[in-house]
Amino acid sequence: MIGIFGGTFDPPHLGHRILAVEALEIFNLEKVLWVLTASPPHKPKRAGASLQARIDLVTMAIAEEEGFEFSRADIDRPAPHYALGTVRWLKERHVDEAFLYLLGEDSLRDLPSWYESETFLDEIDILAVVPRPGVDTDLDLLEQRMPGLAEKIRFIHAPMVQISSSDIRRRIREGRPYHHLLLPEIAEQIKKNKLYLADL
Repeated sequence: MIGIFGGTFDPPHLGHRILAVEALEIFNLEKVLWVLTASPPHKPKRAGASLQARIDLVTMAIAEEEGFEFSRADIDRPAPHYALGTVRWLKERHVDEAFLYLLGEDSLRDLPSWYESETFLDEIDILAVVPRPGVDTDLDLLEQRMPGLAEKIRFIHAPMVQISSSDIRRRIREGRPYHHLLLPEIAEQIKKNKLYLADL
């Protein structure tokens, strides 16, 4: 089984790595594909690191983990990059493989509003959900809206690490410490290239 871990990774931080490592081990995955999304359709445009800069950062983030692989699924195909299209693109290139999709509990709650959400659910085998503090998901209601959802959900009971890319970008702008939230080489790359100083 292959794990799909999508995001803007702007920047990729220790929380991302912890989640991916836990999923790799808990579900005995063949590998975890880090799918870097160039411009997600659900997020407003804002200043941040360039696509190439983020490619470089993610490459650094996964370099030392044998079970991690960088994926260009949301780079090499035309926008918009909806999850359904990502999964279908990957399934065409990994025939006969089962797929697990990693997402946060906040995203699970919003799943019925995703683009062709029921078709997306049909295309994946497992939804690996990371619990979020303060998010209380009504699984019965979700199952009513998307029949068959409950049987595909597996909650990941991994260490809860409250790190966010937006907080890291804010810390950089404000001149506050951020190195402890990142791999050393990523922190150094951000400093060297003066990334996120003008983030909005």
